Amino acid sequence: MIAVVYSGSNYAEWRLADKNRTVASFKTNAINPYFDDHKQIISVLSKNINLIHHAEEIRHIYFFGAGASSPALKEVVHNSFSEFFKFGKIIVEHDIVAAAIACCKNTPGIVCICGSGSNAAWYDGKKVKPNNYGLGYILADEGSANWLGRQLLKGFMSKTLPEAIQKKFTRRYDFDRKSLLEKIYRQKHPALFLSSFSDFFMENREEPYVVQTVNKGFEQLMTTYLLPLHEQHPEALLYFAGSIAAGFQNNLKETASRFNLGIAEIIKDPINNLLTYYSNKN
Repeated sequence: MIAVVYSGSNYAEWRLADKNRTVASFKTNAINPYFDDHKQIISVLSKNINLIHHAEEIRHIYFFGAGASSPALKEVVHNSFSEFFKFGKIIVEHDIVAAAIACCKNTPGIVCICGSGSNAAWYDGKKVKPNNYGLGYILADEGSANWLGRQLLKGFMSKTLPEAIQKKFTRRYDFDRKSLLEKIYRQKHPALFLSSFSDFFMENREEPYVVQTVNKGFEQLMTTYLLPLHEQHPEALLYFAGSIAAGFQNNLKETASRFNLGIAEIIKDPINNLLTYYSNKN
């Protein structure tokens, strides 16, 4: 039996499969070694009935996560999983690797994540090539749910939102300036809070403010990540993964066309493609 895990900032998607048959499909809390230590990861694993039931049957675990960006952080996940899955061989990789495999399989391409956060890289068909992107929710994440949330809350607190959006926000959420600043600066996992406003953008996708803000985020995504990669690999197509890329794919395609960039595919969740890929390998 194999387990394939794709963990974003909000939750982790799991698939358990045996002989090309899906045994279980479920979500757990996100697993991010930037924020979660050994004890917290074990707690997530030990609370899920599917994992408790199948832990000793699982022989290969493929984990991909937003925080697994260095050997030390990968080791945090690897050691925790090794303790729980006593008979399993464990592979831990960054989420951009998952996006590359899910989108491109063994084909070269420029891969971009645009979901809770954002990142991009060149994939040569075998490996993701290192770069200086992926600076996280404070310094980067252009165009992502986190970035959109920041623009919305800044506009709300500075009272620069269009009147219609200001009213919709006030009706939808019971926040004032003090409570928002508390959640952003004093509570744990502010990135999760900031990205939670993606539903508001989806629900108001026809509003001019939303269209303009989403397009601005995609423009920054293109100029910061994708144009430099395209200059290095002018023949390459773009592949996108993530909830914002999929949810606003018309905006994304229009923005890419303005930069003369061709998009080969946009997928929302890499997990099912990952499951197919690794099921065929086992």
